[in-house]
Amino acid sequence: MTIPDKHSLEVWMRGPIDGVPTLLQPVAHALLQVNEDIHQYTIGFSDALLWKKPAGMASAAFHLLHIQGVIDRMFTYAQEERLSEEQFIFLQNEGKQLTGITVQSLCQSLDKRISLAIDQLRDTDENQLKAIRYLGRKRIPTTFLGLLFHAAEHSQRHVGQLLVTIKILQEGFPVKP
Repeated sequence: MTIPDKHSLEVWMRGPIDGVPTLLQPVAHALLQVNEDIHQYTIGFSDALLWKKPAGMASAAFHLLHIQGVIDRMFTYAQEERLSEEQFIFLQNEGKQLTGITVQSLCQSLDKRISLAIDQLRDTDENQLKAIRYLGRKRIPTTFLGLLFHAAEHSQRHVGQLLVTIKILQEGFPVKP
């Protein structure tokens, strides 16, 4: 039996992420898979297409910004912190066409945010995972683990949407500016 090259496997199949508590391995695996998939899907993707909205769908730039923002916000709430003014501004700008943004800059920014998230997972006490935390200004009750899991699953959902958006744009389907 031939064992596949470790890097040809999905992240979760490569084994535990060093230093991340056992119960948080799925969150770490999902976030790292998000990062790898985004880098793969954006190879050759033109900066000129970043803000295009095929059939009125969200732009690729929105998905890349939103993934970063969701991770940032959920991990902030998990730490029992409120969002900063900077985080609110980031949230408000996720869907706005901003100048000076490139595929490369968005990927680099996401690399940093996911790296910070993995570090935060490493610093997490597994005994706190059931602790009640609050989401947003309405302070919707959830759990520490729920916030971390949502960051991972919501990010993966947007990676799927990003892939569809990129494929449509690269195939030349009609787009709405």
